[in-house]
Amino acid sequence: MLRTTDFCGKQITRLILGDNPFNGHSYIRHVHSSGEMLDFYTADKVLNALFEADGLGINAYMALADPFILRILRQYKNEGGKMEIIFQSYSAIELSTNMWQMMMCEPYGIYLAGSALDYLREEENIEEIHKRLKLIRDAGVKTGFASHEPETILRAEREGWDVDFYSTCLYNARRTQRGEQSGFITGKHKDLAFYPGDPPFMFEAIRAVSKPCIAFKIFAGGQIFLNKTPEEIPGAVEATYKTVYENIKPSDVACVGVFQKYGDQLRENVEAANRVLNHK
Repeated sequence: MLRTTDFCGKQITRLILGDNPFNGHSYIRHVHSSGEMLDFYTADKVLNALFEADGLGINAYMALADPFILRILRQYKNEGGKMEIIFQSYSAIELSTNMWQMMMCEPYGIYLAGSALDYLREEENIEEIHKRLKLIRDAGVKTGFASHEPETILRAEREGWDVDFYSTCLYNARRTQRGEQSGFITGKHKDLAFYPGDPPFMFEAIRAVSKPCIAFKIFAGGQIFLNKTPEEIPGAVEATYKTVYENIKPSDVACVGVFQKYGDQLRENVEAANRVLNHK
């Protein structure tokens, strides 16, 4: 069984499920295109993945609150799905509208999407950030925000922003996107290169803050596997989990998305995380 930790007052597994591949969000589009992911992940296949995660012991799902996922989650809950839902707000929908959509799924937590939050911070529109955080807080759920920039996490902690947790990207996607709105708003495809020197800076921020963090894009959207042979990939997966769990706090969790077309990545990730956590 996966180990758990007290995450904002609830025992959450230290590995939780993400959903970028479910929505066709590929960061290695020359290997697996967005279209390939969308064609594979029918509603039924996403539902199957959610129930497999349940069966493997994962008890939380970090879900994008877009119409496709919202509809699947209703069916998942109606059919007995047990994972706690931690929503990422969907920037293409105005937040007050997206809030009531998310609340219909009875989430444990909601956080502001990283690209939207980082854009507001880059514009120094801190008042709008606090306004949006208050919308979440007033809904009575655990409140957070995502960021790709360690400095934003540290600033929020220093200034006492009203959040319960942070969702922390190990790779700084804003490095080449500063001043740009979320792709959910602009509709622009973004071919992002993730830099291997980034994680130590986010790890330092994660350890410096008192609130629990969700570490995501731990595999750099799959980019760390480029140029590796199939035989080398399992070792790279386990080495990544070792690095992550050694560099985040005991109250923190890691999040991973999976593309199940060519194998059971869900099971492989749970087994790798278990091996690392059981040797800590």
